[in-house]
Amino acid sequence: QVQLVESGGGLVQPGGSLRLSCAASGSIFSIYYAMGWYRQTPGKERELVAAAYKGGSTNYIESVKGRFTISRDNAKNTMYLQMNSLKPEDTAVYYCNAPISFGNGRALLSWGQGTQVTVSS
Repeated sequence: QVQLVESGGGLVQPGGSLRLSCAASGSIFSIYYAMGWYRQTPGKERELVAAAYKGGSTNYIESVKGRFTISRDNAKNTMYLQMNSLKPEDTAVYYCNAPISFGNGRALLSWGQGTQVTVSS
């Protein structure tokens, strides 16, 4: 069974930066066309915020465009999310997974434990 392990979260002040990492136990980055980063806050549904495709293209929700950058290293089975100019509304638990489609909060693989990102002064 594929395992996804997210890391890199923490407490950061507004305007700060964090870099999240996602490591997979298997060669899923070579298998799945799309991989993405999701986030979830208490009481809300999980949302896909960024996706990276095998061909190199990326997609973002409007609220993170220009601030977040997703990248994937298929050879290392690793994916990253560089988050700059962080805002309090970015506070959430962040997960990585293989999206069913952009705009859909569901995913194809089992969820990892996620990594908490807290943006606060």
